[in-house]
Amino acid sequence: MTLFFTNARLIDPEAGTDTKGTLSVQDGVISGVNDGPPPADARIIDCAGKCLAPGLVDWGVHVGEPGARHMESFRSAGLSAAAGGVTTFVTRPDTTPAVDTPETLDFLRRRASTESPVNVHHMAALTRGRDGREMAEIGFLLDAGAVAFTDAERVVTDTRILGRCLTYARSLGALVVGHPQDPGLSLGTSVTSGKFASLRGLSGVSPMAERMGFDRDMALIEMTGARYHADQITCARTLPALERARRNGLDVTAGISIHHLTLNEYDVGDYRTFFKVSPPLRREEDRLAMVQAVADGVIDVIGSFHTPQDEESKRLPFEEAAPGAVGLETLLPAAMRLYHAGHLTLPQLWRAMALNPARRLGLACGRLAAQAPADLVLFDPDAPFVLDRFSLKSKSKNTPFDGTRMEGKVLATYVAGEPVFQRETA
Repeated sequence: MTLFFTNARLIDPEAGTDTKGTLSVQDGVISGVNDGPPPADARIIDCAGKCLAPGLVDWGVHVGEPGARHMESFRSAGLSAAAGGVTTFVTRPDTTPAVDTPETLDFLRRRASTESPVNVHHMAALTRGRDGREMAEIGFLLDAGAVAFTDAERVVTDTRILGRCLTYARSLGALVVGHPQDPGLSLGTSVTSGKFASLRGLSGVSPMAERMGFDRDMALIEMTGARYHADQITCARTLPALERARRNGLDVTAGISIHHLTLNEYDVGDYRTFFKVSPPLRREEDRLAMVQAVADGVIDVIGSFHTPQDEESKRLPFEEAAPGAVGLETLLPAAMRLYHAGHLTLPQLWRAMALNPARRLGLACGRLAAQAPADLVLFDPDAPFVLDRFSLKSKSKNTPFDGTRMEGKVLATYVAGEPVFQRETA
């Protein structure tokens, strides 16, 4: 059956446009955009002037399988993603055990394909056990379907080992994802250093820890010529180094979490552990600099960095509580804060949340173009609501937006032209 979306506000991140129009879908792909009246046998979907955009591509999602299925399964993560307009998510390898063998990766791919209603791709560990001592089987993992390699938040401190990993990855054309952070400076810290940390009596880490970690990685990228993506750049001091690396011809991109774009260190308030994330929330000046960096294209990717934690992990003193927040279902409404504040247009947001991550990972999605996969989200950017964390489809409920008035509701999500989520009308 042909689907024909009419009266839609089309958000095209590739063209950078936000226009009224129509879109048709056939056999799981987009068959036409603004190409005339619908075929006689088409199922017509009236979008009523709401936004139709490529489904979000969320890069850096933690799923608890294997080892912590009680926190998040592929089934619950997939349902949460569909409800949030995410049609593709990319998992991190920080599981128990780590995703460092083709057998483990094959298990996860089979689990995801049968349990999740949305597309799932997987990153694999860069070193065995994510211990930073021995290179993982990068070639075999690449053949098994890994889209990138990372030890997630465990920084490889041995530069010789990291250099070998990068050299081998370059020979295979594999993408390496780094976590720019100096582990010595950041060890045991929970907030960004400064007046707020001192007033709250919390151990703080200087923003220079990120800059130092990034500079170390860039020296190794210059030495090896590997493809590199910084998972999160959160401090203004790192931006000149990122721009310099690109001017020097290095194949480098960078991402940031939606929490670092919409929250700052003061949101921690009186030790609210739902606001404890890694890296910690930064100063307002850094937040605004990161928003501008996204607008300028210096920061390429926005992700939720979905990190489920159970209640017991968060109901602890702030410094002892586990870092991380769920975000698959709140990525889109949180991003609408930036849109309504006038900081970013919808095409700019979708460039960072769909087109750029898909391109960097070599995926065909993230576009509104003929023959692109019909992975779509229909949403109302202006619909207000108050978030209740217990309404989230994720098994874990650790969101910093609980009780917050937000705008932006997903009305329907389609994967290969098939509806995987449809909001019930009031």
